Amino acid sequence: MDWRCFGISKVVHQLNEEIRDKEIRLIGATGEQLGIMSSTEALDIAEEQGLDLVKISPQAQPPVCKLMNYGKFKFEQSKREKEAKKNQHVVEIKEIRMSPGIDVGDFNTKLKNAQKFLADGNRVKVSVRFRGREMAHTEIGRDLLKKFAEMCAEVATMDKAAKMEGRNMSMFLSPKTGK
Repeated sequence: MDWRCFGISKVVHQLNEEIRDKEIRLIGATGEQLGIMSSTEALDIAEEQGLDLVKISPQAQPPVCKLMNYGKFKFEQSKREKEAKKNQHVVEIKEIRMSPGIDVGDFNTKLKNAQKFLADGNRVKVSVRFRGREMAHTEIGRDLLKKFAEMCAEVATMDKAAKMEGRNMSMFLSPKTGK
């Protein structure tokens, strides 16, 4: 027996002689119902019209087959898949790191970068790293992240609020979806 593993999107159709059901429901090339008949009769009609007999719904009672040019169908299907792949956008998570003692100029630069990332449709992880005695003043970092979120409020929404993870405090921002 021939065992193959196919992905979910890769539907394997039975063609012409592979269809061995006693009765099938036949649909013409233009979509009209041609009725219930034996698979050999349907195959004769397909050969007469120069088309392929393709089983499109094997679970139905009786199974549904359609007359079509299978090569053209596969070509158009692959073209649609390529088009869909071209139009999809992978959302990345960009990270911006700061320290509690960041100056205004550096803060504004980081803010501009974050807004650019959000405008491109990516999520942003903003983190503040505490070193040494800075751990005693985590509220400075929390205020810094709160201020950062307020400055990005018109282009982003806060996914996860500021949270301490070891020596880092971080929050996630995602772009607003109203276009």
